[in-house]
Amino acid sequence: MDLTGEEHIAASREAVWETLNDIEALKECIPGCEDIAWDGENRVRASIKVSLGVISIRFFGILELSDLKPPQSYRLTGHGEGSIAGFAEGVTDVYLAENGDHTILTYIIRGDAGGKIAQLGTKLLGRTARKIADKFFANIAIAASKREKLSPKSS
Repeated sequence: MDLTGEEHIAASREAVWETLNDIEALKECIPGCEDIAWDGENRVRASIKVSLGVISIRFFGILELSDLKPPQSYRLTGHGEGSIAGFAEGVTDVYLAENGDHTILTYIIRGDAGGKIAQLGTKLLGRTARKIADKFFANIAIAASKREKLSPKSS
């Protein structure tokens, strides 16, 4: 399953980068996030509740940040276990480009699922993944814009 997208954010690239690396902001921005915490320098442990149609599954997983080029880009690799439901894993590349006083966030997600969750079908999984990604990056845009408004301007 591959997903791509772009979010135009009314904030500086630095504010977007800070938001993407702020654990409290991530907790608020990740749909279904129940718990998230740093588990090392570039490693995050999280639990997320995902609704797949009439089924809700709680995933426990690890996210690792690599290829960090602040404040331009990074790679996020994740693996989550959903108990008897199976697993979901993927790699997301995030790019931040300045566009005047705005930032264009571009993402490329390559993911896979296995176990009983995969039996739900690729269409349902794809729609759910798209919904979660769109909501997450829209939430990041809102949080980064608020951060930008609250941060003191240098003269």
